[in-house]
Amino acid sequence: MRRAIFPGSFDPITLGHVDIINRALPLFDEIIIAIGINTDKTYMFSLEQRLNFIKKSYINEPKIKVETYTGLTIDFCQKLDVDFILRGLRNPADFEFEKAIAQTNRKLSNIETVFLLTSANTSFISSSIVRDVYRNGGNISSFVPKSVIEK
Repeated sequence: MRRAIFPGSFDPITLGHVDIINRALPLFDEIIIAIGINTDKTYMFSLEQRLNFIKKSYINEPKIKVETYTGLTIDFCQKLDVDFILRGLRNPADFEFEKAIAQTNRKLSNIETVFLLTSANTSFISSSIVRDVYRNGGNISSFVPKSVIEK
């Protein structure tokens, strides 16, 4: 069975994340959207809200599971017997950052990282931009799934 973890903070999940997940569905038998918990980080949306946003977005997709974790992503992969980490790339800066992490993960484990390029229509979207627009009263409906707007 081909299983992948798609790790992130998803604060909130964006249409860029959704694009990567949906395009990866044919590649894997199961995708675990793994919300990483970093106690040193301040989130805009609670863990419960972030879980609900994702679960509501994929309520009818049996290949999607949603989990939370702390610590190293590769340790979580090994705990769940997952061989792939799924990551999206928006730009060259993402590539350089993600490449270093993927190489480190590969050195520490046998887990492969699979990169998908974001679609042109979502490549500019990031959770931090969405949070900034939201904080300042802007309309985020074209950047996030309906489950976030329903909040």
